[in-house]
Amino acid sequence: MNSNASRPVPPANTGSALRNWVSDTLLRLIQAERRIDPFIRPAFDAVLRDPLARLTTALINAQRSNEDLKIAEERLLPGEEEFIDSIIESFRQQSARLWKPGGVERGGNTKTQGIVRAEFIVHEGLPEKMRRGIFAQPKTYKAWVRFSGPGPYVTPDIDDVGFMSISVKLMGVPGPKLMDEEAFTQDMFGVSTPTFVTPDVRANAQLQIESVKNAQIFYFLNLHRPHLLDAIMQGLWTKTQSSPFEAPYFSCVPYLLGEGQAMQYSFWPKDNKRTPIPRLPLRPPDDYLRNAMVASLQAGAVDLDVRVQLQTDAHLMPIENAAVLWPERLSPRVSVATLRILRQTFDSPAQMEFAKRLSYNPWHSIAEHRPLGNQSRARGRMYFTLSQLRHQMNAVPHFEPTGDETFD
Repeated sequence: MNSNASRPVPPANTGSALRNWVSDTLLRLIQAERRIDPFIRPAFDAVLRDPLARLTTALINAQRSNEDLKIAEERLLPGEEEFIDSIIESFRQQSARLWKPGGVERGGNTKTQGIVRAEFIVHEGLPEKMRRGIFAQPKTYKAWVRFSGPGPYVTPDIDDVGFMSISVKLMGVPGPKLMDEEAFTQDMFGVSTPTFVTPDVRANAQLQIESVKNAQIFYFLNLHRPHLLDAIMQGLWTKTQSSPFEAPYFSCVPYLLGEGQAMQYSFWPKDNKRTPIPRLPLRPPDDYLRNAMVASLQAGAVDLDVRVQLQTDAHLMPIENAAVLWPERLSPRVSVATLRILRQTFDSPAQMEFAKRLSYNPWHSIAEHRPLGNQSRARGRMYFTLSQLRHQMNAVPHFEPTGDETFD
C-alpha cells in the first residue's frame, strides 16, 4: 500500500470510552466546519483575526515572567533533555502503530503534497544588518522544497486540521555546517500558523503523549495544564486551505542572523489568487491540494516572497517561547529573497518517493543561522534520531541532494 495515500484519522484510544467519544466528536465537528469555512473565513480574517491575535498574545504575555535575556540569548529549560527523550519515545510508539517497514512516514508534517524544484534568489541592495549568511550577497541557490500536511496521519485534505508546512533545502551553500551529516545544504522550515502549537519542549512532550492516543485535543483541554490560549492562537490561523502555494508560512522559532542578531523568517505568496476548492460544501477530492499544485505549475512558475523579522525586544519577541507572536509594530518583516517554484511536472511516483530519501533538519545549517531556543535544540536530536529510524525501517539510505536529480 502507498504509505502516502490518504486514509481516515484513527479513532481515539485513551482507555476511556467517554474521553474517546469526546475526542472523536470534537474532531468530527472540526471536520464539518472545514466544509463551510471558505464561505465565512475571508470576512473573519479581514475584520477579526489580527485584533484577536493581538489580544491573545497580550494574554499569553501577561502570564509570562521576564527572563531578563539579551537579544539572541538562550537559556536551557530545566529537564530539557528528558522532555526530548519523551518526545522521541512518543514518536517511536506512534510510528510503530501507524506504519509498516518499507512505508514509514515522518512523524510530523507527514503527508507529502509534493517535492518540487525551486530557486532561492537573494535580493540585491539589502540593508547592511540583513547581509549575513546566505543573505550576504545576491545569489541564486538551487532548492528542493517539500510541501506537506500536518500529521501524524495521512488524511484526505478536507479532514486534516487546516495546517500546512514547507521544508526548503538549499544546495551549494559553502562553509562548515553545524551537523556533518550534509556538507552543502541549508534547511529552512515554515508552517501556516505564525506561532508554534506548543510554547516549549515541556509542553511538546505533553502534546505527543496525547497524540499517541490519537486524542490531541486533551493537550489543549487539560484541567491541570490547560493550553486554551495556544488553542485559540492556532485556531485563528488554521482553516480550509485552497493550495499549498496560497498560504504564508512562518518559521515560528528563531535563528541567528549573524552573531548577536536573532530572526524569524517567513514565506509569502506573491499572487493573491485563490484556487476554488471543488465540490464544497460536499466532499472535495482527497488530494485536492496536490491537484491545485499540479495545475499551478503546469501554468507557470510560482513565487513566494521570503521575509526576515529581526528580534528587537528580548521579552516581547522571546527566544525560548515559540507560542508568542512577534509583533510587527516592533520589527517589520523585510523582504530579502524570492523562492521561485519552477514550472514543472512533479507528481510522478518516482519524484514523490524521492521525498522519502531526503532528511530535513534545522541543524543542516551554517553557523550564521544557528537555530535558537529549546524547540530548535530539541529538533536537532529529534529529527536526526527519527530520520535515522525512518530510513532504517524503509531500507532507504540517507541522501544529500545536489539539485541535479532526475526521475523517470
